[in-house]
Amino acid sequence: MKKILRCIGATAYFVWKVLITGTALISTMFFLASCGIILYLVTQQDQIEIEDGAALVLAPHGSILEKSTLDPLENFFRFLDGSLEQEEYLLQDIIDGIERAAQDERIHLLVLVPDQLEYVGLNQLEDIGRAIDRFKKSGKPVISYADSFSQGQYALAAHSDEIYLNPMGGVDLHGFGIFQLYIRDLLDKLKANFHVFRVGAFKSAVEPFLRNDMSPAAKEANQQWLSQLWQDFRQDIGQQRGISEQDIDGVVEDLTRHLRAAKGDTAQMALNLGLIDGIKTRTDFRNYLISLVGRNKKETGFKRAGFANYLEEYAPVYQAPAMKEQSVALIIAQGDIVYGDAEPGQIGSAGLTRLLRKARRERTVAAVVLRIDSGGGSAFASELIRQEILQLQKKGKPVVVSMGSMAASGGYWIAADADKIYASSRTITGSIGIFGLFPTFEQSLAEIGVYNDGIGTTKMAGQGSFTRAMSEDFRTAIQLNVERGYQQFLEIVAHGRELELAEVDKIAQGRVWDGATAQQLGLVDELGSLEDAVAAAAELVGLPADQTYYMEEDKYPAELLLQRLKGTAAGRASKDFLATIVRQCMGSLAGSQSSFMPTGDPHNIYAHALLPFSVQ
Repeated sequence: MKKILRCIGATAYFVWKVLITGTALISTMFFLASCGIILYLVTQQDQIEIEDGAALVLAPHGSILEKSTLDPLENFFRFLDGSLEQEEYLLQDIIDGIERAAQDERIHLLVLVPDQLEYVGLNQLEDIGRAIDRFKKSGKPVISYADSFSQGQYALAAHSDEIYLNPMGGVDLHGFGIFQLYIRDLLDKLKANFHVFRVGAFKSAVEPFLRNDMSPAAKEANQQWLSQLWQDFRQDIGQQRGISEQDIDGVVEDLTRHLRAAKGDTAQMALNLGLIDGIKTRTDFRNYLISLVGRNKKETGFKRAGFANYLEEYAPVYQAPAMKEQSVALIIAQGDIVYGDAEPGQIGSAGLTRLLRKARRERTVAAVVLRIDSGGGSAFASELIRQEILQLQKKGKPVVVSMGSMAASGGYWIAADADKIYASSRTITGSIGIFGLFPTFEQSLAEIGVYNDGIGTTKMAGQGSFTRAMSEDFRTAIQLNVERGYQQFLEIVAHGRELELAEVDKIAQGRVWDGATAQQLGLVDELGSLEDAVAAAAELVGLPADQTYYMEEDKYPAELLLQRLKGTAAGRASKDFLATIVRQCMGSLAGSQSSFMPTGDPHNIYAHALLPFSVQ
């Protein structure tokens, strides 16, 4: 019923919103579509029923994120035609559901089926693992099953009391690494000039354009934090499964020997090594669950509660207080940092600064927790966001930063001045350095008989075009700007973290650190979760931690549609041509969950850590 009432209210609002713009056709479309949603929800209400003694099934598909990156309008219409599937799960939703199920007498056990999980951060695995451990303390078992486990999926399943695997499956443990494409020779053959300006011995984000391999400095830096994360990863698995870290290394390093002993059977190998507790077909596993919780009323299978339906029964933990009272605002900043407005899954300087101003002006907001999951992006946009954080603090409202999977480069830029910074030991942070990137294709065009020529009143006229060669004076100007940006970054960190400038320079240079090492270096105050950061912010202003809520921008479907239509103007295509070329190239090189897309920085200067690293 709550879902229906929310939908009716939203329908009335956005129909009115569109009507005042005069777009009657759009409003009619939304009205009819919304009626369809309401009708659908009414007919589905009787399907949400949880039987006593049921198994709560968590089977995440797609990615686990801090904030949804899906386009609301696309989802809106896909929902209507029945093609919408859940492609993302929010980290806090998963934690909330597990915590509540531990106290719910109707729930007998938790079943994890993680083999459709695609992207998950190491810190998220840690947070969910802790929630599962607390669930087990309630005396209820946790059982996992998969057709096959990637190493990220297995790390989640390792917290279970029992793990079962399909006879055709396996457990893929292979370690962590960073491997990417380097295209220096290709650019030479294409006669494309990528002008790169950077500061910092370890700022390797632009190396694919300059080299055909990873530099020794980049290898040194990456080896340090990769080794630390791998050590934490295997230690956690070992503790959960009662396996030594050396044995886990043996699983990877002696794969051929173990597989030969199992006669090529990967499932049997996993059983031999103690990674799983048994081998079962899907039918065997369903029958096993029936033996534990019984059949459902329809006699179609075991008594179960789907995770999404289960969450519908409860209000989110971090929701706006019913009464207008002092509270802590929780703001999520996830994705690449871009100048101006952002697409879903990005941090736009315009949107985030609006939210921070809203928090500053709202009398009931006493403090802010900023959850950052970003590898950075536009240096200019990062500075605009940081300036708004300073204004919040001048208003007497403390800001506590909670770092997610990554808070590096521009992500650290906006964190540096926080009153407190919390990170997971598995957070990737630091990368204090910036670079400029500007491609020109004058030689490529000349190969096909296209030239750029003309006359200007000064020697700088015509500079900054991707069809013209870059002059030495213009190149020097950009390099000086980048160097000044790096110096500014150092000063921001030194002031915010109360460190000496020379000390910051030693740990900066674009170098990436794991969260535990970052704490030792003074870049992070405490190791802890989002929950710990919320508790710290509440304590700073003398409030209970449960008076915390998500603060988000108010956007409705009609507004989103109008914004989307506005954004398709022909002029935008030509304006973004250069950014599109670079974006596609960088995106193909990154191969990671959040590929760098350099868009909109007024000076083409970026603070970004391009790390094609994945748990999977």
